[in-house]
Amino acid sequence: MLKRWIVGLFIVCMSISQFARAELELIITEGVDSARPIGIVPFKWTGAGKLPQDIAQVVASDLRRSGKFNPVAINKMPQTPYLDTDVDFAAWTALGVDALVTGEVKLNAEGNYVITYQLIDVIRGQLTGGNSKGLSSDGQLVLTKDHILLNNVATVKGNRLREYAHRISDVVYEKLTGERGAFLTRIAYVVINDKAKYSYQLRIADYDGYNERLVLKSKQPLMSPAWSPDGSKLAYVSFENKQAQIFMMDIYTGKREMLTSFPRHNGAPRFSPDGKELALVLSKSGSLHVYVLNLQTRKMRQITSGRANNTEPFWDPSGNSLIFTSDRGGKPQIYRVNLADGLTKRLTWQGSQNLGGQITPDGRFLIMVNRTDSGFNLAKQDLQNGAVQVLTKTLLDESPSIAPNGGMVIYSSIYRKDNVLSLVSIDGRFKARLPATNGRVRAPAWSPYL
Repeated sequence: MLKRWIVGLFIVCMSISQFARAELELIITEGVDSARPIGIVPFKWTGAGKLPQDIAQVVASDLRRSGKFNPVAINKMPQTPYLDTDVDFAAWTALGVDALVTGEVKLNAEGNYVITYQLIDVIRGQLTGGNSKGLSSDGQLVLTKDHILLNNVATVKGNRLREYAHRISDVVYEKLTGERGAFLTRIAYVVINDKAKYSYQLRIADYDGYNERLVLKSKQPLMSPAWSPDGSKLAYVSFENKQAQIFMMDIYTGKREMLTSFPRHNGAPRFSPDGKELALVLSKSGSLHVYVLNLQTRKMRQITSGRANNTEPFWDPSGNSLIFTSDRGGKPQIYRVNLADGLTKRLTWQGSQNLGGQITPDGRFLIMVNRTDSGFNLAKQDLQNGAVQVLTKTLLDESPSIAPNGGMVIYSSIYRKDNVLSLVSIDGRFKARLPATNGRVRAPAWSPYL
């Protein structure tokens, strides 16, 4: 049953064959109105010509995509202050804004860009009039700037302005939420164009689709990219030698190494949290089974056994167990196996099928593809109490991949008969679509922190 479902889904998705342009344009579909208003003021540019990168626009887009913030449109801002002393706190609070990001960019003598930015607590600034009193180290009463939550300066080369804008987003996000931001990350994905000489392309890009780079092209299918924990390597499945094989590639040097080439199926590679092992699926014994390969010794150990098909392994954040999909109960469901003693437990019970499981970095939730009468949709299961929440309403969802901070999930879905990548926040409130205008992009994989 599981093997037939996998093959059937592959055929359906592969039949939609148009070229995918992988510079992805984010289209927000739900959830912005319920997010927290924030002001991201255009940074002041002191220099000739035009600033090569609109830093404030990148920061605003990042925070909007997190699903937790709704940046105020520039034409609706009451003012565009560049210093905290210029802020009209009452005007911003009237818009419901409690935090403000503002900054300035200058060109230094070496041709690099000096970026100064502040994160301002608007509520505290209004209460104190922009100043509050406190005691200095020697006990003297002095004016303080407690409403300035961040006041940072950095010197950046011109070709790294966008990268540093993502860094600002990470810092602001963490300061306001207490959670680490994931904007300095990448995604890997497979692009398919049946009319091209090399129909299959493995590409990587910044998480928002910019700075796309081709890392591999093939006339035969490429599938299931997975990042190493240090973000330097990708494991993936290739059919370039007329059978499924698992390779590992260094994305910086292009060096490739074949890891497995057993008869029949080699698939679903996943690096362990410490990067020393690789979980994978082989069918050399007949049924699909999960194995773990030691990447240093190249020794292999079989994790699952029996006549059932077992696939889609994913590591628990502790590295002590694996979850996987199995049809041992008749239809595909998700199980967890303890790697020390082999004890296996079924995790999913709601829905006729559950597949493609991933565990959030904090170990609290299981993200999966859940099948009900309405189709295949992403769902979240609380691993403590078993409560299940359906996160999406899209069509034929598959291949979920969780951001390293656990805040967002990227996945493949069908929109207007095309394969697209979609985003959903972990609470299900914020949703967005990243369509490739000329076709489809599949098998997304979110990188670790870089």
